Amino acid sequence: MSSAHTTLSPTAISPMDERTIRKIVVASVAGNAMEWYDFFAYGTAAAIVFGQLFFPVGSEPLLGTLGAFAAFAMGFVARPLGGIVFGHIGDRLGRKASLIWTLSIMGAATFAIGLLPTYAQAGVWSPVALVVLRLLQGIASGGEWGGGVLMISESAPPEKRGFYAAWSQLGVGAGFVLSSAAFLAVQTLPRDEFMAWGWRLPFLASVAIFAIGVYIRQSIPESQDFAKVKKSGKTAELPIVEVIRRHPKEILLAMGLRFAENGGAYIFLAFSLVYGKFIGISGSVMLSAVMLAMIVEMFAMLGWGKLSDRVGRKPVYMFGALALIAMAFPFFWMLDTKQTPLVYLAFLLGTAVCHGAMIGTLPALVGELFSTEVRYTGVALGHEVASVFAGGLSPLIATALLAKYHAFWPVSVFLVLLGLVTVISLLFTRETSQGRLVR
Repeated sequence: MSSAHTTLSPTAISPMDERTIRKIVVASVAGNAMEWYDFFAYGTAAAIVFGQLFFPVGSEPLLGTLGAFAAFAMGFVARPLGGIVFGHIGDRLGRKASLIWTLSIMGAATFAIGLLPTYAQAGVWSPVALVVLRLLQGIASGGEWGGGVLMISESAPPEKRGFYAAWSQLGVGAGFVLSSAAFLAVQTLPRDEFMAWGWRLPFLASVAIFAIGVYIRQSIPESQDFAKVKKSGKTAELPIVEVIRRHPKEILLAMGLRFAENGGAYIFLAFSLVYGKFIGISGSVMLSAVMLAMIVEMFAMLGWGKLSDRVGRKPVYMFGALALIAMAFPFFWMLDTKQTPLVYLAFLLGTAVCHGAMIGTLPALVGELFSTEVRYTGVALGHEVASVFAGGLSPLIATALLAKYHAFWPVSVFLVLLGLVTVISLLFTRETSQGRLVR
């Protein structure tokens, strides 16, 4: 087992040529997009259809949606387990092997959701099966994010790590856009047909997505940092034990950094669909606004990542967290106008500016907190444990607050609290840019 002093820095490794790095970037983005399409498809369906089909609870539609979001949260509960399992595989056998497994499990679970009988057809076994499949999705996604990030950041030149690492998030954004586009398309069907079988199509399409993703991932070379550690024979035998022993503070900080980013994202992008329906905004307007905002954010996050190479990770991330706090009330004020341009503006500010500044900087920032030998496990553990409390519970908490108060202000207060957790965490986080990695 490697000691705390045997970490190898990318600065000690001969740099990859730009062509190879571009190949890794393209393959990683495509693979991530396929994986996250599957994961986000559930979030969209939970907001618009699953409550009625799998969790019928009477005349109050928000209660059915609460059930769907409770199952949504179960996927996040499983993510730390996936982070530990696939972090172990990634730190022991390689980033590439771990990512092929995550995509395989995700693709199979998502396809199976498209085949599930509804509550009317199978009774209580229907939501039980949905929860089990959601747990499998969560396990797969728990190992996905860290590996997708490290495949790029561990091969990028130190002075451009923020920019290149931000590309990994394009796959997340592209997956969300693709899943939203798929549901926007099937929602053009007559209502009865959409509810009967149309909603299944985005899930069944995951078969093709899975095949494409696995093919692409097989072409990715192993990350340069891990290849060096593997060659030296200094991989950690029990990465989870090592990372907790050597980096307990960094794990907690990585968790705190995620509260505003992850929690805010799922309130803006998942709960907002529920709120839009609650106040009477057309579903097509809401989905179109989400898609436009995500497309803009996909390019904005590259700019934020590049800026973090110039001015540092902490200033850029702090701007995003403070901007989210500032937008907590105006976001819903703009939605309440029901004016399409203001609805679009709300999503653009909430995602491309507030969330974009954080998610564009996060991949490089959290990766630079951990030693190479345990980096996959450290990144996955900090990222995924926080996702249980932030992303997983946020739509559920927000929907419960809306159901109780029939107003958005408690949700805005909740957003402010998420932002404050991240601001405080940032104050205790060291600056990691300009290649200042753990050694």
